[in-house]
Amino acid sequence: MSIFLYSFQTAIKNLWCEKWINILTMLTIAVGLLILGTFVLITLNMNSSLKRWSKGFGLVVYLEENLSSDKADFLKEYFQKDSEVVDIKYISKEAALKELKQTLGTTTQILEGFEENPLPSSFELKLKREVLDPVRIKQKAIQIEKLSGVEDVQYGEKWLSSLNTMTMGMKIIVVLLGSVIFVAIAFSTYSTIKILFYRRIAEIETLKLLGATRAFIRFPFLLEGIFIGTLGGVVGFLGLSVIYYFTTAKIIEFMPLVGGTIIFFPPETYLAAPVAGAVMSLIGSFFAIGKIRY
Repeated sequence: MSIFLYSFQTAIKNLWCEKWINILTMLTIAVGLLILGTFVLITLNMNSSLKRWSKGFGLVVYLEENLSSDKADFLKEYFQKDSEVVDIKYISKEAALKELKQTLGTTTQILEGFEENPLPSSFELKLKREVLDPVRIKQKAIQIEKLSGVEDVQYGEKWLSSLNTMTMGMKIIVVLLGSVIFVAIAFSTYSTIKILFYRRIAEIETLKLLGATRAFIRFPFLLEGIFIGTLGGVVGFLGLSVIYYFTTAKIIEFMPLVGGTIIFFPPETYLAAPVAGAVMSLIGSFFAIGKIRY
């Protein structure tokens, strides 16, 4: 306990005595974690958007003209047995035309040239989110299109493929960026601790003559690295919070519907940035004092 108390007091004292280099290192860590947190937050919002949009995503199965009620009932029963379909909605020709007129509003005169209802009957199929993979959806659409009585199957193929590609791309960027920032923070702390170690070489030599162990001498540097990383994580998280709330407020001001859907990290993850900063700095500090021979 006495070793820990001495190391704690020494680390706090050294943080203040060498405050400028420690502040510079802390800000470096804060900026790195802020950048990483920004990309993680963007990825979380993309996943959140995908979840919201996927609730209304599905296949539109257009039926052949003058399809008998028996065949329509057969298709409905077929879709009901499909475990990947969570909701089925039948839209008759008349209902489709009425919906189109409501959508067109005052421009419904474009339909006056048609003597008969040009719209087909259809089924709208809502699918489970787990199957919203572009390849899987395309295979299902081809399978349904081969059924008797089906004229065509449509879905947001390009939209779904683009959104999945963007989400996957962001996840890869987060992993790569996280790796780079991890190395950068560890190296930054590594360099700082080595500099501070050599600045105190006279004090360390005195401790050695008094019989201090290697652990006794090195432990304050490890604690100092942890403190620097933790403070950097706190500053980085606070900076990200300010940017988020400022940006969200501006988006809500101009696009209320979009701004209201932007999410932030849940409260249980607030300690992630300080802990990440502490761990990365600890690793850098450990390697720094491990390379020093005295």
